[in-house]
Amino acid sequence: MEQKSTNIILFSGDYDKAMAAYIIANGAAAYDHKVTIFHTFWGINALRKQESIEVKKGFLEGMFGKMMPRGAEKLALSNMNMAGMGPKMIKHVMKKHNALTLTQLIEMAQEQEINLVSCTMTMDLLGLQKEELLDGVQYAGVAAYLADAENGAVNLFI
Repeated sequence: MEQKSTNIILFSGDYDKAMAAYIIANGAAAYDHKVTIFHTFWGINALRKQESIEVKKGFLEGMFGKMMPRGAEKLALSNMNMAGMGPKMIKHVMKKHNALTLTQLIEMAQEQEINLVSCTMTMDLLGLQKEELLDGVQYAGVAAYLADAENGAVNLFI
C-alpha cells in the first residue's frame, strides 16, 4: 500500500493557527503519512530565525523584515491578541498544562522529517533570504506544492 500524504498550506502568521498546522502535521507523521507544510505569505514568519541575521536588502524589503515577527514565538494570536498580552497568557496556560510550544512543535516536525517548505515567490515579495530561515527548510514554488498535493490524502489550508 502506498504511503498516504498530508499537505498543509500555512498562510496564516497567527500563533494559534500555526500551532494547529503543526499539531496536525505531527499527528499525521505519527500515522506514517508523508507530510509537507508549505509556508506562504505570513506563515513563513514561523520559519524565521529569532535572532537578527545581517543580510543586504533594499529599503522596502528591510521595512518588511522589521515589521514582521521574527520567529515562531513572536507570532500574535488570531483572536484576543490584546496588544501582545494574549500570547503571554496562552503560553502561560500551555506551560501549566505541559503543552508543547510552537517552537517545540516545529522541532518535533523536523525530527519526524516533515517537509518544511518556504514559498520562494513569497520570499521574493517580502524580501526574505534563506539565511533568515531555520536550517533544514526546503525552498519551492507553487508548482512543487501542487505536485505534492495532487495525490494527497489530506490537503489543508490554514
